[in-house]
Amino acid sequence: MKAIRTLLIGALALLTAACGTTNTVPITGRKTRLLVDDAQILSLSSQQYQEYMQGATLSTNQTNTALVKRVGQRLASAVENFLVNNGYAQEIQNFQWEFNLVNKNEVNAFCMPGGKIVVYEGLLPVTQDETGLAIVLGHEIAHAVAKHSAEQLSKQTRQQYATQIGSSVLSQVAQAKGYGGDAVSLIEMAAQVGFNFANLKYSRDNETEADRLGLIFAAMAGYDPQLAIPFWQRMAQLSGGSTRSELFSDHPSDEKRLAELKKRMPEALKYYTPPTTTTTTTKATTTKKAAKKK
Repeated sequence: MKAIRTLLIGALALLTAACGTTNTVPITGRKTRLLVDDAQILSLSSQQYQEYMQGATLSTNQTNTALVKRVGQRLASAVENFLVNNGYAQEIQNFQWEFNLVNKNEVNAFCMPGGKIVVYEGLLPVTQDETGLAIVLGHEIAHAVAKHSAEQLSKQTRQQYATQIGSSVLSQVAQAKGYGGDAVSLIEMAAQVGFNFANLKYSRDNETEADRLGLIFAAMAGYDPQLAIPFWQRMAQLSGGSTRSELFSDHPSDEKRLAELKKRMPEALKYYTPPTTTTTTTKATTTKKAAKKK
């Protein structure tokens, strides 16, 4: 009887893994099959984020901290405005944006589902200015908007079920905790095997998609996406030395990344409106003519 029960649970796990919800990534239109819903992954993400921040040391540099928050909110506002105007208004409820600068010398940044973004101080010398920072934050926001964490969690869950098929332990754990539904069991399992949003390695396809979306998001917010090229060239210079960055850890090669960014640049520029500059030349000339008439 016990063996039959175990087999039934295994069969149910396979059935659940084959189902899920379809997510369509804005702009790229790529469709993914997710095994977890927004509420579940946001709950897990929030817990991990709180744990991370309790052990982190925030930067004491008020100027840089304000810069990270200002650029982040500017990007978030532009992205939300785009989502609302393009049929994704329901996604806004999933974001509670937060941008923090952490006292750490690593050249790194990460984003958790729900818009919790952390930048390490060691990244700022490479970004150099506000636009460079916007390129990075645009990339991180793209991970959240495209739900790359949920995609990776779904993949990991499928892999775990493939290797642990026939086990009833996870189901019993979920029941003991009072959770309902097999999707929650998936979340519980992923959490138990060490799924960590802060150290998440995205696939190369995810990174390439985040590069593309990040360019566009930066452009939407009024930052020149063309400046992404020199930023990534600076990042490439770090890739071969002892200071190699863990940013975008499963990233494509530097050459492929730069080539893809250049390929996507015309698309990004469609979303970019250069800032207008005003001059006082006309006003000064008019004033002089008026003075002569008097």
